[in-house]
Amino acid sequence: MSIIQALILGIIQGLTEFLPVSSSGHLELVKALFGDESLPQESLTFTVVLHFATALSTLVVFRKEVFEIIKGLFQFKWNEEWIFSIKIIISMLPAVFIGLFFEKELEALFSGRILFVGFMLLITAALLFLADRAKKTAKNVSYTNAFIIGISQAIAMLPGISRSGATISTSVLLGVDRERAARFSFLMVVPLIFGKVAKDIMKGEINFESSQIGVLSVGFIAAFVAGLLACTWMIAIVKKSKLSYFAIYCLIIGSIAIGYKIFFA
Repeated sequence: MSIIQALILGIIQGLTEFLPVSSSGHLELVKALFGDESLPQESLTFTVVLHFATALSTLVVFRKEVFEIIKGLFQFKWNEEWIFSIKIIISMLPAVFIGLFFEKELEALFSGRILFVGFMLLITAALLFLADRAKKTAKNVSYTNAFIIGISQAIAMLPGISRSGATISTSVLLGVDRERAARFSFLMVVPLIFGKVAKDIMKGEINFESSQIGVLSVGFIAAFVAGLLACTWMIAIVKKSKLSYFAIYCLIIGSIAIGYKIFFA
């Protein structure tokens, strides 16, 4: 993988992790576009590094909220921070279940399946269209909401289904306040990313040579900076009910992917 490819993939990951257009789907499409056989071989370590970068950018954007949560937890009494943390844990359960019992089946979908990614992008577009037309409310995330949103997050492990798009859309359709929906959506994935990184490290699946440090560093920095911008931008977009623009984008990209696979591949 070249420095330029790492830069492009890092920017794409950073932007699409937060913007509702599916980071995994776009990475698969870009890999197919590059036509480089080395990308799938390096993808595990590189993908983990990119996800770690976007998780850190989330912590930076929500640093005040994260600090308040940590401070509240150390008070060791029932408060809003403990309630929020329990909801985060509840939301993680479906994705953890899929990751533990269906990891191999899931990984099989990340092998240049352009047609599959295209159809999943169309589903993402439909979700965004529906969410953009939902009524605005001031409702908070309930325990039941957290689990349902978690199911959406688990489904979004499929390439082409936007995680942020699916979780925010589900939250809004459940009647959750839009800003709270975006906040919950971005924070709920952070423990999963760090958990996945720790798991891969302990299993010895993340290996890289000294020659890869430059490529990984470029990808990490690109994903981190792009993630900071995209996360901040996305919060404003959700509040202003502008998800339909991304729905149109997903519809176009998904249709192009399907058309390319059917007529040219």
